[in-house]
Amino acid sequence: MVKATKAEKKIAYDAKLCQLIDEYTQILVVAADNVGSTQLQNIRKGLRGDSVVLMGKNTMMKRSVRIHSENTGNTAVLNLLPLLQGNVGLIFTKGDLKEVSEEVAKYKVGAPARVGLVAPIDVVVQPGNTGLDPSQTSFFQVLNIPTKINKGTVEIITPVELIKQGDKVGSSEAALLAKLGIRPFSYGLVVQSVYDNGSVFSPEVLDLTEDQLVEKFASGISMVTSLALAVSYPTLAAAPHMFINAYKNVLAIAVATDYTFPQAEKVKEFLKDPSKFVVAAAAVSADAGGGGAAQSGGAAKVEEKKEESDEEDYDGGFGLFDEE
Repeated sequence: MVKATKAEKKIAYDAKLCQLIDEYTQILVVAADNVGSTQLQNIRKGLRGDSVVLMGKNTMMKRSVRIHSENTGNTAVLNLLPLLQGNVGLIFTKGDLKEVSEEVAKYKVGAPARVGLVAPIDVVVQPGNTGLDPSQTSFFQVLNIPTKINKGTVEIITPVELIKQGDKVGSSEAALLAKLGIRPFSYGLVVQSVYDNGSVFSPEVLDLTEDQLVEKFASGISMVTSLALAVSYPTLAAAPHMFINAYKNVLAIAVATDYTFPQAEKVKEFLKDPSKFVVAAAAVSADAGGGGAAQSGGAAKVEEKKEESDEEDYDGGFGLFDEE
């Protein structure tokens, strides 16, 4: 089989990338630092079906994206260009973005601390027996780790923060972690950005739940309503509050003057005769009384009405038995 030339490989890569851009509208931009070929192959197998992983040089990917945008007029895909920095790859998918992101996160592999590597996390050595003989105490002394000899082995007394996040791993730290058999770091594809139909957003958005979205939407509506009321600008959210405030203002004018309208009549009646407030409050408290009392009172009223109807039937309703 004839081996393809470098130019032919570039043409094939460009055609594949353009085809994927046309076929998929959702893309995850992932960082691939310290990810091995075997690990990447396992990720491809895990995503097979509705997702495709594409790696390549940034210059080639940027060039293909620009040419594809010029040929098709798809300017939205140009939003990918600022994201193609560093050791990154593209995951084209038709599935749920959150599920694909969670599937990618499963394929993390533990790795030893190599000299010169920037620590992605804090490394803390926990107290306990190390299994090392007393001749190995020099490693602990260099790193100021308190130890003691217990039953012929070195034992760490207190937890020690050996490496801080962002610091480079030194030779002493790497040698000690290797002797203890600790693989403190884990590497895999890390989602950096999400591209969806031309929109680019942070992967943290995928972790939002429906309740959080509703809460944020309600907060936004509240802010818009407050702003609209402050500047007297009518909006759909502020309209009910504006109508209520306008009604209050008109009602205040009606109470203070002789002007009236149907909705203000009842308020004016209460203000003219304050005793009606007491009657209204008594009626409300009566309605809120116990159900048993209401039922017994109702039964008494029915009995009373029945007696009255009997008397009316007796005199025929002509008032023959009325006292003068």
